[in-house]
Amino acid sequence: MHWFPKSAQAAGAKKTGSDVFALTSTDGKFILISRTGRVEKSVEAHKGAVLCGRWSYDGTALVTGGEDGQIKIWSRSGMLRSTLTQNSIPVYSVAWGPDSDQILFTNGRQLVIKPLQANAKPQLWKAHEGIILCVDWNAVNNLILSGAEDKRYKVWDTYGRQLYCSSSHEYPITSVSWTPDGEMFAIGSFNTLRLCDRSGWSYALEKPNTGSIFNIAWSSDGTQIAGACGNGQVIFANVIEMQVLHFNRLEWKNFEATLTASKQINVRNVMNDATEKLDFRDRVIKLALGHGHLVVATSSQCYIYNTKNWNTPMIFDLKEGSVTLIKQAEKHFLLVDGSGVYVYSYDGRLVCSPRFQGMKAEIFNHQTIALCNDTVAIRDKTDEKVIYVFDAQTGKAMADGKPISHKVEVMDIGLDQCGVTSERRISLVDKNRDLFITSVRVFGAERKIIKLATMIQAHVWNDESNMLAAMTDGKILVWYYPNAIYVDKDLLPKTLYEKDSSPFGKAPQLVGFLGSHLILRRSEGSLISTSITPYPSVLHSYVMNNKWDDAVRLCRFVKEDNLWACLAAMATYAKNLNTAEIAYASIHEADKVQFIINIKDIPVKEARNAEMALLCGNHQDAEAILLQAGLIFRAIMLNVQLYNWDRALELAVKNKTHVDTVLGYRQKFLARFEKSETNKRFLQYKEGIEIDWDKINTKIEMEYQKEREKPTTGTAVARSATTRS
Repeated sequence: MHWFPKSAQAAGAKKTGSDVFALTSTDGKFILISRTGRVEKSVEAHKGAVLCGRWSYDGTALVTGGEDGQIKIWSRSGMLRSTLTQNSIPVYSVAWGPDSDQILFTNGRQLVIKPLQANAKPQLWKAHEGIILCVDWNAVNNLILSGAEDKRYKVWDTYGRQLYCSSSHEYPITSVSWTPDGEMFAIGSFNTLRLCDRSGWSYALEKPNTGSIFNIAWSSDGTQIAGACGNGQVIFANVIEMQVLHFNRLEWKNFEATLTASKQINVRNVMNDATEKLDFRDRVIKLALGHGHLVVATSSQCYIYNTKNWNTPMIFDLKEGSVTLIKQAEKHFLLVDGSGVYVYSYDGRLVCSPRFQGMKAEIFNHQTIALCNDTVAIRDKTDEKVIYVFDAQTGKAMADGKPISHKVEVMDIGLDQCGVTSERRISLVDKNRDLFITSVRVFGAERKIIKLATMIQAHVWNDESNMLAAMTDGKILVWYYPNAIYVDKDLLPKTLYEKDSSPFGKAPQLVGFLGSHLILRRSEGSLISTSITPYPSVLHSYVMNNKWDDAVRLCRFVKEDNLWACLAAMATYAKNLNTAEIAYASIHEADKVQFIINIKDIPVKEARNAEMALLCGNHQDAEAILLQAGLIFRAIMLNVQLYNWDRALELAVKNKTHVDTVLGYRQKFLARFEKSETNKRFLQYKEGIEIDWDKINTKIEMEYQKEREKPTTGTAVARSATTRS
């Protein structure tokens, strides 16, 4: 049996659509039956029993599989569209792909993914040592679940890679089913009902005296389960005794929350062992704990508790009773239900509701949506290379309105939590498991997406400072200042901390980064915490408050190169030359110290800023700063020093100044290598212009004299570009 999907009705299907279910039977028929029990249609579908039937997620098609080994696709009204495949083995179970364009089905001991397109090549792999009896494919996490006569259940990705294999049970696995949000799944066997996390380990095991559980269905909110049993009964169960999952965290600082009954939560302060019992009128669906607040969504209302006061929550009514996701930031939180994404303040006020064309809110999860104080980022499901970025206060598209577009499908996104909005960074892990970082706010210029690391399984930003942690094969990586990639790429490896993950068991998961503590989950589900040095977090707080002298004192006290490297990058980014000089000197970067000393001698602020941009490797930004300030000569000399000859000549000709200077330096450059001029543009201008170095040097000195005479706040003395070069 399978009800017509609720999501299809929301997408504009007939109002009566969800009042119909499909029933497959042993006489080779499937029947469409209304809620009142009236048979709408009976269709001869297969020879022998019809073993399985499922509606597509969009409600436009029905797939059936039978004892005859055939898989057939039917229209909403029960008309045959196609026979997808013919096998020699009965098809015991089928499932639709997340986009309703692929079918997963069993073929003996093999699993097969077959696209609906004609002549498309199927993907198949051996999955079990016995006949596979049941499969499920979740639209949110895109993971596959299978159970078989070999008494095991397994979790797979869509490439056929095994992510989890259970130990052997007493009896064959007869049913499997994901929760709608993809965070958990249920397993049915003989007198056995098991609840598991998405990564495979068990939350709970029940032993009801029901015989085999042949089919499992979840309520739309993922809190209740029903099972069809071998003794003719239907078993019902509630998901309780579950600790709060917030961004896959079980706790927040010294608070711990547990759902002890369907309408009751116990909150415990582990510092003083004080407990609070919170009762609700309706069934609890989702809850999240973080940033000093507990957010609870029931089937009708949302409750917001402050951890300092558990007696008077803020309460508001929900449009839908099917909240699928809650994410929190310091200033506000985000709710996702079947109809949209909503950002609320902690006083219960709706702040905004970001939307984009084709948005399917019901399939968002923690990996595909990110939130911070000023930004909401959402990965597009229809094109997984695209990330939409919205202002969290208005819900409008951020920056120039264009989404972030990556070259490869994006699997996981995150936003840093601190600092000013203009410097907000977004991180992303793509299908190749490469970790990238880029700016959120980009106006007009080409977006720089820079790779940080490879083979990343999970990543998470720190909640108090802009540190980034990631889990790779056998190691935990922590970037104390990932923004260093935009400042000085040579500094980035010096700000990276590595820790061996083998003491935490096989394949631990990274689930949180609070202060100086990393929260990991072992493969059997237990949580453990490991710490990093607290000094980078202190350094971040000093720099955010412009306490540069305190930052230098901290680094001198700690005497660690990675802290000095962080300070060097932070000071360079903030254009604090004195601190940058001290920090670079402490890590023995003599060439950069000399460069900074030369920058300090420049009397014009804009020119100093341009040189700092050049130190960060941003020559285009440096040139733009100079041109905006009207420092044409410095912009020309910048390109000369970078041997960007065509651009230098272009600027000189366009502004009708220093053409002979560019030609003179070009001539010297070629003479040094004993080469002759071949560039047509330089040959063209060379004919009518005489190179007189006395005139050139006089003009250069006049340019620097003009700069000296400009009003300046510093006491610097200008040096010639020829000396610095």
